[in-house]
Amino acid sequence: MQGQHAQMTDAAYEIRRGEIAALSADLTPEDPIPVVEYTDWEHEVWRTVCVDLIARHRTDASTEYLESAEQLAVPLDHVPQLRDVSSRLGSISGFRFQSAPALVPLREFCGGLANSVFHSTQYLRHPRSPFYTEDPDLLHDLVGHGNVLASDRFARLYRLAGNAAARVQSAEALQFIGKVFWFTLECGVVRERGERKAYGATLVSSYGELDHFRSADFRPLDIKSLVDVEYDISTYQPVLFEADSMDEVEDIVGSFWDTCDDDSIAALLGGTRTPS
Repeated sequence: MQGQHAQMTDAAYEIRRGEIAALSADLTPEDPIPVVEYTDWEHEVWRTVCVDLIARHRTDASTEYLESAEQLAVPLDHVPQLRDVSSRLGSISGFRFQSAPALVPLREFCGGLANSVFHSTQYLRHPRSPFYTEDPDLLHDLVGHGNVLASDRFARLYRLAGNAAARVQSAEALQFIGKVFWFTLECGVVRERGERKAYGATLVSSYGELDHFRSADFRPLDIKSLVDVEYDISTYQPVLFEADSMDEVEDIVGSFWDTCDDDSIAALLGGTRTPS
């Protein structure tokens, strides 16, 4: 992205990001989502990324993602208010957003999912790097997660992930549930008519990820196969897991989250859980 907004200094960006984060720093779950008065450069970032993503989604995003996004109808020409999108989402699937100043801890994040709540930031990525961000921002949370949460199937999977996390006690079990979430609902790929299509929120919300994902090492989706695979959320993923259909995603991942507990995950990881 060119223009004067792309020349914003890191210091000015951090101040702006801090201002927005401060709006939700002390909120309780019952408090309304704050209204943010977005600036010209933030609207420009939103428009620039969304226009390019829409074109890429036609060729690279899964059918279920496209249909769900059409239902939610997130505005493309300006940064929407999180409270407005949350209200629409609630009427479609029962999920709602809760404003967060930054990335929340995994257990708190998953606890929200169990109650049909998705913690979302409200700030935008740096204008100097609009097509890829290491940190979740409003664009990632709405274009990635919000769009799929308008699907009953995805909403159900998110709740199952949250319930699984609430059920376990060990840090190892929680981290593995998070890993399964990462390789599916964040970075999942499905085959449609012989072509690979992205459905994971991290992939569909990033032009850079969509440019890169087809060069990954693809492996069949299997829970056991995830045990020895490491991942780094700050870079493009060298390994991705693909399913033959969204039904297969729901069968494999949904069944795992629906039945897993500390003991079953410990057995999967090859360890022995110490009795509590």
